[in-house]
Amino acid sequence: MPKSSSSKKKRSSHSHNLCLMPSGITHRWASLSVNYKLMNLKNLNQAIKILKNGGVGVMPTDTIYGLVGQALNPITVARIYKLKQRRLSKPSIILISDISDLEKFNLKLPPTILKIINQVWPGPISIIFNKTLCCRLPNSLWLRKLLKQTGPLIATSANPRGEPPAQTVTEAKQYFCSVGNGIDFYLAGGRLKAKPSTIIKLKNGKLVTVRP
Repeated sequence: MPKSSSSKKKRSSHSHNLCLMPSGITHRWASLSVNYKLMNLKNLNQAIKILKNGGVGVMPTDTIYGLVGQALNPITVARIYKLKQRRLSKPSIILISDISDLEKFNLKLPPTILKIINQVWPGPISIIFNKTLCCRLPNSLWLRKLLKQTGPLIATSANPRGEPPAQTVTEAKQYFCSVGNGIDFYLAGGRLKAKPSTIIKLKNGKLVTVRP
């Protein structure tokens, strides 16, 4: 779980139903079909406000529905791990709006490594940088714009451990309905059937596939 020097944010108390590239990796940018008509401006702005206040929500990412919250807010991160029933020792993916966001996690990469990363970013590929940090720069323009306003977001699939990822907001609500006010908002984007992101890691200056 990434460390942060940021101050603790106020938790939202209300729930809102806002309805060198390794071999074998291929970009799947066209596989995700988000229904943007469901994500009207009012719902989107409300979700951004909740996230900036340290809230937790379910929303479309560039791959599948994600359980998301501010990555640099330790209280928010702890809430997500509890909802996910995830071991604290297992890092989650963090969505960033720009490569420069990596510096927020005290990560500075040499130009040679940045050149390699630029071969796969932006896109549905998450990169493990160390034992506690795994990031992705989405290809989705609307998502990157959202991330510029909220800051980096921890984003794990919208399901408890051991269950398949939710493909709709309705499925996500069925997963988390028993946790009371654990979810502060749901942002609908239709049915999403894309696969989770490919995961790769840096090893000896090269990118190695961890999860195709």
